[in-house]
Amino acid sequence: MGFFNKQSAATGELATTTIIAQGCNIKGELKLECDIQVDGCIEGKIRLEKLLVVSQSGRIEGEVFADKMIVGGIIKGKCYANTIEILENGKIEGDIYCDDLSIARGGKFLGSTHPEQKEQVVELKQDKKPEKKEESNKAIPKKATAANA
Repeated sequence: MGFFNKQSAATGELATTTIIAQGCNIKGELKLECDIQVDGCIEGKIRLEKLLVVSQSGRIEGEVFADKMIVGGIIKGKCYANTIEILENGKIEGDIYCDDLSIARGGKFLGSTHPEQKEQVVELKQDKKPEKKEESNKAIPKKATAANA
């Protein structure tokens, strides 16, 4: 069983979906560029760029990063996503970092919600002119500093 999107059908290409079958247990870190459907159990960190579907038999314990999550099973841990839907039989225990959360009647959420956090890459730049820093230090008289007072 896989997911097909309207754009891929128009071009004749199939959308790719990874399926973790019921009875399958995985421990570790998963990084995916495609959708994933979890019918089995995953323990660890999951990073994907697209959709995560946790079916009624699916279980995840750990950190999950996705664009969108649809939860019909159980997730225990931290969830980071643009959109999270907890279905009728779904349950999330832990922290949710999301700006678009919906919980269907019968769905359960035990934890806390926070605004979505974007991972930021910080570049460290070297100063091209260290002489200017030295000049600014020389401009402060030694008598004015707290250490010499």
